[in-house]
Amino acid sequence: MSKLPSYFISHGGGPWPWMTGPFADGYEKLSEALRDMPRQTGRPKAILMVSAHWEEPEFTLMTAPRPGMFYDYYGFPPETYQIQYPAPSSPELAGRVRELAGKAGIPVRDDAERGYDHGAFVPLAVIYPDASVPVTQLSLKAGLDPEAHLAMGRALAPLREEGYLILGSGLSYHNLREFRSVSAGPPSHRFDAWLQDTLQSSPRVRSERLVHWEQAPSAREAHPREEHLIPLMVAAGAAENEPAERIYHEDTFQGRIAVSNFRFGAAPR
Repeated sequence: MSKLPSYFISHGGGPWPWMTGPFADGYEKLSEALRDMPRQTGRPKAILMVSAHWEEPEFTLMTAPRPGMFYDYYGFPPETYQIQYPAPSSPELAGRVRELAGKAGIPVRDDAERGYDHGAFVPLAVIYPDASVPVTQLSLKAGLDPEAHLAMGRALAPLREEGYLILGSGLSYHNLREFRSVSAGPPSHRFDAWLQDTLQSSPRVRSERLVHWEQAPSAREAHPREEHLIPLMVAAGAAENEPAERIYHEDTFQGRIAVSNFRFGAAPR
């Protein structure tokens, strides 16, 4: 079985794939990039999803056999609170995550009640619209320490050789107060340029820079709070010694913002 890459992807804003009108405008390139991912990877055994929208005191696994839905967005049309993404979970994947994290000395808890949040079900509905690939969601750890999440990625790296796809879902720029402001453009471009340069550096330099990401140009302007960046650490840690490739980029997302998605490791041939 070929080793699968890992990914850091944007999940966009709210339930955009189900929206029409102005809110849905501007998602064509992101949608195209997400739809292309199955061509790159084939059909994985299951997906390990790390979403920006789930934090717990310790790393936590979603363990419901048929996870429900967690509509963690506000002010959208009533029908967007009826969306379903009925992908089953993967007990086998959850077991391997516990095993690998345990070997690395990383505690992992279970949550049998948690449902898919929009950082998970929105991009998955574009990538695998038939919801036939099992999904296990893994939380972020409170405190959002980049080294802790890189370490979790390193621990989970063997999953990639076992047919499991690791997806970090966030956004390379996430300053909601400035998102539609003309002042959002320059800091998003400065941070995106740093991110591109960092991820294409040597493995040692890449990891060191990611640990100290707050030193990047416009870091806190791009991420006043870093929960949308931290899923990147898990994806990068899972392929720490392998090259990164930018697989999606826009300089004018929502009119002015630079955003990017990245793949770590080569796509299977």
